[in-house]
Amino acid sequence: MIDLHCHLLPGVDDGSRSVEQSVEVLTRMGAAGVTAVCLTPHLEASRAERGIPRNHDAAFELLRAAAPSAVMLHRGVELMLDRPFPAGAAGNRGLTLGGTRYILVEFPRMAADNAVYNALGHIVSLGLMPVLAHPERYACCTPQAAAAWKTTGALLQVDANTLFMPRTRGDRARALLAGGLADILAADNHGDTRTISSPYASLAEAGGAEQADLLLVKNPEAILADQGTEMVPPLTLRTSLLSRLRQLLDPSEG
Repeated sequence: MIDLHCHLLPGVDDGSRSVEQSVEVLTRMGAAGVTAVCLTPHLEASRAERGIPRNHDAAFELLRAAAPSAVMLHRGVELMLDRPFPAGAAGNRGLTLGGTRYILVEFPRMAADNAVYNALGHIVSLGLMPVLAHPERYACCTPQAAAAWKTTGALLQVDANTLFMPRTRGDRARALLAGGLADILAADNHGDTRTISSPYASLAEAGGAEQADLLLVKNPEAILADQGTEMVPPLTLRTSLLSRLRQLLDPSEG
């Protein structure tokens, strides 16, 4: 399994605070079957033309020296589109996922659907492939809006654990999965216990072994290889299964 969205670059944003914390999480991920992660600290589009901050480079060298060998480390950012992506930053592959043409992006939570559509299209026009992080967070995210966003060429990265949440955000995530609109899943780990291994097992148990493999293995692998991804067949998570699957992810709910 490959996780392309995490905040484990230590001490640079609201994620892991130390090398030790990141190593603990990575060790746990490796034991659960994760073979590669992309470190994606927050960065605003308004400062993207200045490139990767020096403290990010320093933190990466410290982490790489201590990280478990079972998990390969790639770099990128989670780019907050607080303004249109600057054309002058389009050639900086330090911003992209593993140096590919794919770039992980997010928006303020109250973004309008047409603003998302226009911003994604602008990035595509610059020769990059936007991967929209956690679209289910946005109130404007309906299956219809998400389908329109994907016509720009963008991909959608749903947070894996959100699929099993009972509230509105969980409903939106499941609607994307049921509509065949999700392209990859990721944990969005911030130095905590979130992982993609339990969601992988839960999707397989729910009859979605093919989808789990595409969302968590094949499509992330294709992104890191700078190749095209495959469409993920629709998968409806039946309501009767959700409470049992949530307990697999979080036994405290039982």
